[in-house]
Amino acid sequence: MLIPVILSGGAGTRLWPVSRKAHPKPFMRLADGATLAGSTIQRALKVADEATTLTVTGRDYYFLTRDLYRDVAPQGDHHFLLEPSGRNTAPAIAAAAHWVVDRHGPEALMLVLPADHLIRDQESFEQAVARARALAQDDWLTCLGVNPTHAETGYGYIRSGADLADGGKVIDAFVEKPDPVTARRYYESGKYLWNGGMFCFKARVVLEALEKHAADISRAVRRAWDSTRHENEPVELDPERFAEVRADSIDFALMEKAERRAVVPVSCGWSDIGSWQAISELYEGDVFGNRVSGEAVLIDSRNTFVQGENRLVAAVGVENLVIVDTGDAVLIASRDRAQEVKSVVEELSRADHESATYHRTVHRPWGSYTVLEDAADCKVKRLVVRPGGVLSLQRHQHRNEHWSVVAGQATVRIGDSEQLLGPGQTARISAGQLHRLENRGQSDVHIIEVQTGSYFGEDDIERLEDIYGRS
Repeated sequence: MLIPVILSGGAGTRLWPVSRKAHPKPFMRLADGATLAGSTIQRALKVADEATTLTVTGRDYYFLTRDLYRDVAPQGDHHFLLEPSGRNTAPAIAAAAHWVVDRHGPEALMLVLPADHLIRDQESFEQAVARARALAQDDWLTCLGVNPTHAETGYGYIRSGADLADGGKVIDAFVEKPDPVTARRYYESGKYLWNGGMFCFKARVVLEALEKHAADISRAVRRAWDSTRHENEPVELDPERFAEVRADSIDFALMEKAERRAVVPVSCGWSDIGSWQAISELYEGDVFGNRVSGEAVLIDSRNTFVQGENRLVAAVGVENLVIVDTGDAVLIASRDRAQEVKSVVEELSRADHESATYHRTVHRPWGSYTVLEDAADCKVKRLVVRPGGVLSLQRHQHRNEHWSVVAGQATVRIGDSEQLLGPGQTARISAGQLHRLENRGQSDVHIIEVQTGSYFGEDDIERLEDIYGRS
C-alpha cells in the first residue's frame, strides 16, 4: 500500500508580504487561482492507494489545511499528524513512519511530498512515482530527482550513478547549493539532478535506516510516539517528548549517509516557488518583459513584476523590479535580490510587527476576521463565522467589544445569559465579561466588531473553553 505523506510547515518568508506565518506559502493563491497545498493533495490522491493520505503539520495550520482539503479533495481519506513544534523533515518523516506502521504495517510505502511545490506535468510525475514505488518495494530509499532545465544556484543537487531497474539510478552523492560556475558544470555534465525533497520508501526501511544513521533522532521520536495517543484524530505528538528531538533534515540525517539509496529522474515542470522571481514566471509577459497580477499601469518600464490585490498599482520608468501590494504592506525589490526578502521578515519579527505574522484577513478554525481599521483608540473587525463555528469562551482585560450582526443568526453568550441576535441587532461586552459567539445556523454569520479600550492585541484573549483545543 502506498500512502502519500504531505509535509506542510514553514512560513515561506521569501514570499512576504503574501506569505506570512499565520497564512504561509502553501495557502497562497497562484496565477490559476489554486493553492500549492490544494494542488499537492489533488496530485497525491491520484497515486494513493485507497485514497488515504497523511499530512504532517502544526496545530496552527491544521484547521486551515483540513478545510482546504474538504473543498478541493473531498473524496480523500485524509489524516493528520500534528507537530507541537517544527523539527525539520527528519523527525517529521520518522513520526509519519510510526503512524504508517501503526495503521498499515511496516511494509507500507510512504511517498513524501512537500506541500508547497509546483508540478505542472501530472502524467510524468505519476510515471516517476510508479518507478520509485517499484524500487522502494525492493527496500531502496528512493528520491525523485528533477532533471535540471538550467544552471541553478538555489537548489541542492543529487549526483546520479549506475543504472538500476525501473528507470532508476544509484545515488552517488548529495551536494549542497553550488556557486554559478559549479552549477553550470553540474548542468552540462548530465549527471546531476535537482533535489526536490520527494521520497519513496517503506516505513520499516526508513525507520531502520534512521536508527542506524541518526539514532538520537530515531529514539527521541520513538519516545514521543510512544507517549502519544495514537487513536486520536488528528494525532498530536506529545509536546514535552517531541521538544527533546534534535532538528535536522532528512538529507543530512539520513540520505547523505545511507547505503541503499536510489533516484528516479523526472521532468515534470517542477518548481519550489521559492521567490517572487519564480512566482512572476507563472504569468505571461508583455513585449517589455513586464508581468502583472491584478490591476496595474506600467509606463516606460521593463522586466518588472507587479502583484496588486485591492487597488491599482502604477509605475513609471522602472526596470527589473518586484512590486507586491497586499493592502496593508508593499514590497519593492530588485528582481535579482528577490531571495533576500526573508531579511525583511527577520527585521519585522525583531520589531514584533504584526505584519510578519498576520494579514488583514486572519483565518481561524471557526471562520475568519478582517481588520477594517486599527487606530490608537479603537479597532474594527468584520467576523465571518461558518455554520457550526464556535468562538472560544473568553474574556479580555483591556478592551470592550460591541458586536453588530450584519447577516445570519448569531447565538451570543454574555456572562450566564444567552441570546439569539439577527441582522441589525447588537450586543455589548465589557472588559472582564465572559462571552462567546456561535453559529448554529446553515449560513455564514457576519459580525462587525468594534473594540474600544487601552489595548487591542490578540494576546488580550483569555480562553476558558475552546472546542478546537487552542490554549
